[in-house]
Amino acid sequence: MALVVRRLLLVLALFSALGFAQGSVERARAAVEAWLSGEYRVDPMSAVARDPKEALKLLERAVRFPPPPAGLEVNLGAPQVEARGPGVVVRYPAAVGERTGEVIVELRGGEVWGVRWQPEGGLLPPWVVAPFSGPVFLGVGLLLVLALFRGGLRRAWRAALEAIRARGRLFFWTQVGLYAAFALGAAGAYADPELARLVQRVVGAGIGQIGIEAALAHGPLGLAAAIFYWNFTRGLLLTTALPALLFGLPALVINLLRYYLLGFALSPAVVPVDRFLLHLPVIVLELGAYNTAVFGGLALLGEVLAGRGWRRGLRVLGLSLVPATVLLFFAALYEAFELMP
Repeated sequence: MALVVRRLLLVLALFSALGFAQGSVERARAAVEAWLSGEYRVDPMSAVARDPKEALKLLERAVRFPPPPAGLEVNLGAPQVEARGPGVVVRYPAAVGERTGEVIVELRGGEVWGVRWQPEGGLLPPWVVAPFSGPVFLGVGLLLVLALFRGGLRRAWRAALEAIRARGRLFFWTQVGLYAAFALGAAGAYADPELARLVQRVVGAGIGQIGIEAALAHGPLGLAAAIFYWNFTRGLLLTTALPALLFGLPALVINLLRYYLLGFALSPAVVPVDRFLLHLPVIVLELGAYNTAVFGGLALLGEVLAGRGWRRGLRVLGLSLVPATVLLFFAALYEAFELMP
C-alpha cells in the first residue's frame, strides 16, 4: 500500500512539474512577443528630475529589459526551461544576422522579471569563453609574473616600483581616497538599505549581460580568464587608463563614483557578512589595480604642471599598468574559485 501511495505521489509531482514548466513557457513566450513589440521599453530621459529611488527603479527596468537589436529573429518553438534560484529561466534560440545566441526570459514568482538578447559568449569575444582559454590564461599569466623577476619585464616592473616610490605621497593618498569612496558607499547603505538593494539589482542586472556564466562550463580557470579579460579591457584600459590620459582627473572622478556605487551594492548592510568577507580580497585587489592606474594619470598631471613634460608623465602612466595588471591576474584567479558553485 505504501509503495502504491509513493508512486501515486511521484506521478502527481511529475504532472505538477510539467504543468508548471508549460505555464512558464507560455508566460515567457508572451513576454518575448511583448518585448519585441516594444511594450517593456523605457525612455532613460524619463528618469531625469525624479526622486533617486524612482530613477533607479526606471534604470533597473531599462537594464532588465534592454531593447532588442535590429533584425533579431527568435525561435519561439524551441524553449529550454531551467530552475534558477528564486525563479525560472526560459531560453529561446535566436540570431541577429549570422551571430547566434539566445533570448533569455527570467520569471520570478510567476512574474516576468527580465527579457534580454544575449549573443553567444555574451559581450565577451568567443575566444575568451572557449575551452582552451583557461589553461592559456593561467600559462601566460604565470609566465608574465615570472618575467617580472627573471625576464624581459623585470626592468619595467622595477621602473614602475621606482616611479611609485618617487611619488610615494601621491600614491598613498590616491589609494586612501579611492578606497575611502568605497567605504563611504558601504557605510551609506546602512542609512537606506532599500536604496542599496536597488543599486545592487541595477549592478547585478548589468553584470548579467556580460555573459560571464558562459565561462562557468570551463571550470574556474575558464571563469578566471573571462573575469580578467573584462576587468582588464573595460575596468583598467577603457574606464581608467584611457580617461587618465586627460591628465588623470577624469579617471579619478569616474572611479570615485564607481567605487561609491560598488560600496553601496556590496555593503554588509545588504550582503551577508560572511560573503562580504570572502569577497573582500577581490575588492582590495581589483580596486588596488584601478587605483594604481589612477595614480599614473595624476602623476602625468603632476609632471606637466611641474614643467617636466607630457612624455615623462605618460611613461609613469604606462608603467603603472604593469603592477595593475598583476593585481588583476591574482584577483581574477581568486574570484573565479570563490564564485564557482
